[in-house]
Amino acid sequence: MFKFMAKRILDLIPTLFGISLLSFFIIRMIPGDPVLLLLGERGADPAVYEEMKKSMGLDLPIIEQYWVFLKDAFQGDLGESIISKRTVVSEFFDRFPATFELGIVALFFAVLSGIPLGIVAAVKRNSFFDYFLMGGSLAGYSMPIFWWGLVLILIFSVQLGLTPVAGRMSVMFDVDTVTGFMLIDTLMPEIVEEEGFAPFFSALSHLILPAIAMGTIPLASIARMTRSSMLEVLSEDYIRTAKAKGLSVGRVIAVHALRNALIPIVTIIGLMFGSIITGAILTETIFSWPGVGKWFVASVNARDYPVIQGAVLFIATMVVIINMFVDLIYAFINPKMRS
Repeated sequence: MFKFMAKRILDLIPTLFGISLLSFFIIRMIPGDPVLLLLGERGADPAVYEEMKKSMGLDLPIIEQYWVFLKDAFQGDLGESIISKRTVVSEFFDRFPATFELGIVALFFAVLSGIPLGIVAAVKRNSFFDYFLMGGSLAGYSMPIFWWGLVLILIFSVQLGLTPVAGRMSVMFDVDTVTGFMLIDTLMPEIVEEEGFAPFFSALSHLILPAIAMGTIPLASIARMTRSSMLEVLSEDYIRTAKAKGLSVGRVIAVHALRNALIPIVTIIGLMFGSIITGAILTETIFSWPGVGKWFVASVNARDYPVIQGAVLFIATMVVIINMFVDLIYAFINPKMRS
C-alpha cells in the first residue's frame, strides 16, 4: 500500500508541471494586451507603456517568463492581480470557501439521491420505474449546466418565487466571515443570539438551486453506476444463498449487496467531485455565486493574466489531488487495485 501511495504522489509532479506549462502558454495566446487594458488612454505614451510592461515582467523572453512564474509558484507566489492589485493567492482563498461549500452540497445532493434511486432501479429491474429512471438519468446527463440552471431559475425563482435568484445571502443580514462557509458562519452563537436562524435559512435557500444545477449530472452518473453495480452483485451466488436462507430483500441489499456494489461507486463519486469543481465556472456565473468560477470568468474578460494562470493552476491541482485520493480510497477497499 505504501508503494502504491508513493507512486501516486510522485505522479503528481509531472502532471502539475504539464498543467502549469500548458496553462501558461495557452493563456499567452489569448488576444489582447493586458498592459494596454490596464493603462487605457495612457497606453498611448510609449514610455509609460514600456515601463509598465517591464514592471509586469512581460518584456522578458517567453521561456524566461515561464521560469519566473514556475519559481514563484513553488514559493506560493502566483503574482498580483492586474485589476485589484491584491495577490492571487489571497483572492483565491477569499473565494474558495464559497465554491467548496457549493460543491459539497451539490455532491451530497447527488449521492443521497443517486444511490437510493440506483438501488431501487436495480431491485425493480425492467419495471416502469427502472425505465423512467434510466431515461431521466440519460436526460440529466445530457443537459448543459447553463441551460438547466436557467430553467431552474425560471421555474422556482421567477414563476413560483420559492427561491432567491442569485448570491449567497440576503442583503438583510450582515454575517461576519469566520470560516467562509455560510452554513457554518450563520450558526455562530453570536449570530443565532442576535438574528436567530433566519440567516442560516437564507444561506440555505440561496444554495438550493445552484446545488441542484451543479449536482444533476453527477446524480445521473451515480444512479446509473449504482444500478449497474447492484445488478452485477445481485446475480452473485452468495446473494442467492442469502435469499434462500429467508433473509428479507432489504437485509440482503443493505448487509450483503450494497457493501460490494459500492466499490466502483466510490470511484465515480470522487471523479464527480472533480467535475463539480470545474462545473462551478458555469454555475457560479449563472447564479452570481461569488466563488472561484465567477472570479475566473471575470478575470478572463479583463485579461487579468496572473489571476487566470493562478485560477487554472488551483482548479487543476484540486482536481488532480481529488483523483489521487479517490485512487487511494479505491485501493484501500479493493486490494486488487494495489497489485
